[in-house]
Amino acid sequence: MDVMPLLLLVAGSAAIAAAARRTPVPAPLLLVAVGLMVSYLPGVPDYTLDPDIVLPLLLPPLLYTSATDSSYLDLRAQLRPVALLSVGYVLFATFVVGWAVYRIVPGMPLTAALVLGAVVAPPDAVAATAVARRVGLPSRITTVLQGESLLNDATAITAYKVALAAAVGEGATWAGGVGEFLVAAVGGVGVGLVLMAPLHWLRTHLTEPLIQNTLSLLIPFVAYAVAEQFHASGVLAVVVVALYLGHRAWEVDFATRLQEEAVWKMVAFVLESAVFALIGLQLPVVLRGLGAGEGADAAWYAVVLFLVVVAARFVWVYPATFLPRLLSARVREREENPTWKGAMITSWAGMRGVVSLAIAFSIPMTVHHGGAPFPQRNLILFLTFTTVIGTLVVQGLTLPPLIRLLKLPEPDPQAATLAEANAQAQASRAAERHLEELLADERNALPPPLADRLRMVLERRRNAVWERLGQVNPITGETVDDTYRRLSRKMIGTEREVFVKLRDGRYIDDEMLRTLLRRLDLEEAAAYREAA
Repeated sequence: MDVMPLLLLVAGSAAIAAAARRTPVPAPLLLVAVGLMVSYLPGVPDYTLDPDIVLPLLLPPLLYTSATDSSYLDLRAQLRPVALLSVGYVLFATFVVGWAVYRIVPGMPLTAALVLGAVVAPPDAVAATAVARRVGLPSRITTVLQGESLLNDATAITAYKVALAAAVGEGATWAGGVGEFLVAAVGGVGVGLVLMAPLHWLRTHLTEPLIQNTLSLLIPFVAYAVAEQFHASGVLAVVVVALYLGHRAWEVDFATRLQEEAVWKMVAFVLESAVFALIGLQLPVVLRGLGAGEGADAAWYAVVLFLVVVAARFVWVYPATFLPRLLSARVREREENPTWKGAMITSWAGMRGVVSLAIAFSIPMTVHHGGAPFPQRNLILFLTFTTVIGTLVVQGLTLPPLIRLLKLPEPDPQAATLAEANAQAQASRAAERHLEELLADERNALPPPLADRLRMVLERRRNAVWERLGQVNPITGETVDDTYRRLSRKMIGTEREVFVKLRDGRYIDDEMLRTLLRRLDLEEAAAYREAA
């Protein structure tokens, strides 16, 4: 097995994603653009998307890290709009796109057109939030888009299986399709509910951070594989488990959380970078399947399909946003009033991603009866590719300017800092009371300097946030707290240099150096987190 292409893909995509941080172009768009250009360079191997790799090996960790970073409470509060997008919109887009393709492409069977509709139905809202992150989105819109991205793949994959069964001649019926959808949804949620408590118990009872993080890396694959074994939705199983574990992450040992956060950030960065680069690298593979005389017609179909995909999302989002408020007093009481600007952003944030391409590549070459070729499979691959590229480029490039043009209300950093300060004050007062109770016990007797040091730590933590609201240094522009952290880091840097010199002079060995440096690293990490 030649591993060099894989190494080049990972290293190259990571380098491009890192370079994107120094440009105004969002990383997903730059990765796709570079992938398109590199795909025709001499010597570049074919990077054909294998659905047997993308769906069970790339999708679960991406879903897991996104779900653990999401807020279970926020998603529960926005469950209705999330469900309308992740289920209702995906099914609506499947039928609208399928019917449109059936009407415009000569000879395309309706069942094959519905397969294409299911393939391009799920937006990759992760890409949308990545594009819009630099300009900022209101928290409600971000929650809805994240929730949609977590759940819509399950709907699309199930709709695809039903449409594919009809297209290859397995005699699928409407009742059977609805039944399969319910089995996949209920089964996926059920598997997640069954696994989440035992997995959390393991995470809280394993005492070795290295073993705990190994378990953390295995969890999304285990949840996905178990659900698929029962013909349920692996996507939903991963999301349910991840939301539960993320919601209760505070119960896990602090050392595990520190390592886990760093590990998953690295995993997400590498996978997301490679995935978007892979999208661009599919161009030669897709074009190779088209006949010599199909290019002009295929380009016309691609333009029409792109317009249908974009328009269908507007047609669904605006009624789904405002009609429930008009029809239900309960919705008006429980939910904040949506705006047309928010609906506009949600409608335009409909970029497609690698899941659509992976599903398209899983379409079989032949139908079951007679072994005839699958109807216009190459055209379906081409239209999927152009839809993904078109939405990423057109909507991805215009989404940030659109957000700025609409002047959506941005989060108030002063209000957020004030809320943080109040929360820290309440926690510090409770900790101080508990500290005095502990020190009153003879078993916890400490010399006065050490007891005062514990009190100073609490006072320092409480005052740190309030100082961020205070005046800044007229010379440096720093708050008192910023200056304190900067000086603290310089002191840590000086200590680190001394430790290294002592090791080099053989006064301490490397094992002791690592112990001392880890202690400093934890202190510096704590200072960094306070500054973030």
